Amino acid sequence: MRTSSFAKCTTSELDLPENFETSSPTATGRHAYGAMLPVFLNDLRSNHHRELVEITLELENDAVILRNIAAASSAPNASPSSSHDAGDEEVVSSVGVGIMRSLSITSKIRKTFPWLRSMSLRSSTSSSESIAAVEDPITTARNARRMRAELERTRSNAERGLKGLRFISKSGEASDELWRKVEERFEFLAKDGLLHREDFGECIGMEDSKEFAVGIFDALARRKERKTMSKITKEELRHFWLQISTQSFDARLQIFFDMADSNEDGRITREEVQELIMLSASANKLSKLKEQAEGYAALIMEELDPENLGYIELWQLEMLLLEKDRYMNYSRQHSSTSVGWSQNMTNLKPKNKFHKIRKKLQCLALEYWRRGWILLLWLFTTSCLFTWKFYQYKNRTSFEVMSYCLPIAKGAAETLKLNMALILLPVCRNTLTWLRSTTVRKFVPFDDNINFHKMIAFAIVVGIVVHAGNHLACDFPLLVNSSPEKFSLISSDFNNKKPTYKTLLTNVEGVTGITMVTLMAISFTLATHKFRRNAVRLPPPINALTGFNAFWYSHHLLGLVYILMFIHGSFLNLAHKWYQKSTWMYISVPLLLYIAERTLRTRRSHHYAVKVLKVSVLPGNVFSLIMSKPTGFKYKSGQYIFLQCPKISPFEWHPFSITSAPGDEYLSVHIRTVGDWTQEVKILFTEDDHPPPVNCHATFGELIQIDQRGQPKLLVDGPYGAPAQDYQNFDVLLLIGLGIGATPFISILRDLLNDKRTIDELTDSNTETSKSDESFNSFTSLNVTPGRNKRSQRTTNAYFYWVTREPGSFEWFKGVMDEVAEMDHKGLIELHNYLTSVYEEGDARSTLITMIQALNHAKHGVDILSGTRVRTHFARPNWKEVFNKIASKHPYSTGCSIVGCQCWQRN
Repeated sequence: MRTSSFAKCTTSELDLPENFETSSPTATGRHAYGAMLPVFLNDLRSNHHRELVEITLELENDAVILRNIAAASSAPNASPSSSHDAGDEEVVSSVGVGIMRSLSITSKIRKTFPWLRSMSLRSSTSSSESIAAVEDPITTARNARRMRAELERTRSNAERGLKGLRFISKSGEASDELWRKVEERFEFLAKDGLLHREDFGECIGMEDSKEFAVGIFDALARRKERKTMSKITKEELRHFWLQISTQSFDARLQIFFDMADSNEDGRITREEVQELIMLSASANKLSKLKEQAEGYAALIMEELDPENLGYIELWQLEMLLLEKDRYMNYSRQHSSTSVGWSQNMTNLKPKNKFHKIRKKLQCLALEYWRRGWILLLWLFTTSCLFTWKFYQYKNRTSFEVMSYCLPIAKGAAETLKLNMALILLPVCRNTLTWLRSTTVRKFVPFDDNINFHKMIAFAIVVGIVVHAGNHLACDFPLLVNSSPEKFSLISSDFNNKKPTYKTLLTNVEGVTGITMVTLMAISFTLATHKFRRNAVRLPPPINALTGFNAFWYSHHLLGLVYILMFIHGSFLNLAHKWYQKSTWMYISVPLLLYIAERTLRTRRSHHYAVKVLKVSVLPGNVFSLIMSKPTGFKYKSGQYIFLQCPKISPFEWHPFSITSAPGDEYLSVHIRTVGDWTQEVKILFTEDDHPPPVNCHATFGELIQIDQRGQPKLLVDGPYGAPAQDYQNFDVLLLIGLGIGATPFISILRDLLNDKRTIDELTDSNTETSKSDESFNSFTSLNVTPGRNKRSQRTTNAYFYWVTREPGSFEWFKGVMDEVAEMDHKGLIELHNYLTSVYEEGDARSTLITMIQALNHAKHGVDILSGTRVRTHFARPNWKEVFNKIASKHPYSTGCSIVGCQCWQRN
């Protein structure tokens, strides 16, 4: 509830009841300001003059806000006639004197009650302004704008503002739990019961924004008229805490204003705005914004100070904060929301708990049914083979000698044969790429090939433990220690000679088995995540056993394992006929397929030698390579290639997503220097004797020729299939890129725009033809476009969400985003950038950045962080809201989300 009270009184009339107690200015809770009203009124008694004063108070719940203190238009004892008969000069003089007297009261009130001063500056005016308003049209124009702003604020009631300018938490509430944490940190940081100014940020939870916290500290200290305050007690910290954690938007805004208003004159100049911008940029680690702080300060003054008075007041800052969304309304991602948004959203919401559960199960089924039936088939096949081999040996005479140890070992061996064959298939990239283009993709989850590869590897480890463990610890001891009678049952399998334990380990079967286990143990250990990512810190020279190179070279030991496996399976003691030795039956075809794949890769890579046409060094340790396109090289957007530089290493191949479109005349990749190989490639191509041009933005549709003399050789292998390549099979796309993971989607965006440009050109050409030829030309032109098919035109909308931590990342695809925004006039593609290193929108540390962003985007159409036409959001996206929004806008379309698959399809 908010009401306003208008009263005319003299200071002597402010008599209070004797039993009307006053409250301390440091009272806690939301009742503090209301309890301070008697103190405020009692303080007026100290004025011995009987000036007529008009006081405007605003009651908001339990808070009392002083809106205005001004001189009355006439004296209390003056009659209407005498007042009317007075000359104009006398009236002006009377008003002027009254204003000066009331201002002395106002000044005293504000100095005595800092808590009230913080709420009252919005509506107060200086004496010079009030007097000049009679004659100065500039001041009159500003006062008119102030009145309109006040009226607009009254309508909105500043509800939106309560979500902003948070100093302590997302909720903005000073709960007892939060204060207890502050107390604990105070006890830890305080020295002799005093907290230093530099430790204030860490104490209130702004460890990463200490400079910004010091600005808050100084603003609050100035209210206590202690500008040189460097230490505070626990009670003063509590008082500061209550002020920054208040639920009043007015109080928050005043603190924010006071951070810039260092001279406490109720105005902030361009220099003070610039300092506040630099403070906010420092808190968010935006060095580029700090460098441009002067220009952005001038932009704010240009917008808020059209009268060129050289300063802005609190109400102007509030107007910009509450109306920043108005500056963003031109943005398509906000303005193009479906008209039936609310209706569609209600249709999406489950009606009850049963429907909610059913919806979740439906989503899980749609997402995992392909993985599910593959896993069930694999487990069923493995179980059947184990059971079949187990009962086969259980019914043999050897079972009487070695009991259940032998059937279990042989059953595990049979599963090993199957898994050693299957583990090759997920890494046959050319075969998988071809299968992706067939109808098999509807039933087989090719995107999970590496996960399936790892799962089979785990099953192999289990099989080795069971098979080798039973041999070494169970059936070998039983065989060696068996009685002559039992051994005679199987003596023919051992040439009628009872073996010893040493003999069993040193024969062909034993040596090959032990060697295979050793090699696989090395390969599998170095392939684990910690060893592959170099997370295990070992002393030199053993540290060479970690990292990607150790994983890559040790994995090639498995080629020797397959040879030993053939030998091992050919010298079985208990199997003598060729069809009983079935190892070769399992692994022959997959092994031959894998060998053919590697041969094809070797031959093709030498044929696909490319020339580097352009190198762009980008922020964030990223560089792009634009290469010549090999003859006959065809690919789809979303696919990737392998690169090899023989000058660096003749064996190392590294995968990179293609960022150029299939219709471009070149190949391009973006590489982040995160390892030795990528670092050496960057040095080789940027610091050579004849380097290509560098430090230029990545754009498409542009081919720059450079001198190729002295260029190192670069080999390309591919293309290979990836999840993103199937985007053409869906109506709506949701592309989610995390950091450098956005590279495959750049190719998709380019491809969509190339298609759109081709269709627009064909449409323009068709409009120039006669009506009799129009249908024929349209049909032929749309079907003779090379490399395209009917399904390639299916996609109607794409939503690209790029989430990154580094502001410099936006430079990687700056040219691409500008061209997308410029070419896409029909809203085919929506681009959304999210910067997680900046505090979320609504935090006081990012409030001013949000204001600048809104102004600059509205006036110049350029985002201050990305430097593109695409607006940057702060913090992480609300993915549930994103999926619901897209689902409501396209309720009867089939959609696909790449990177973070979710079910939002509606039929």
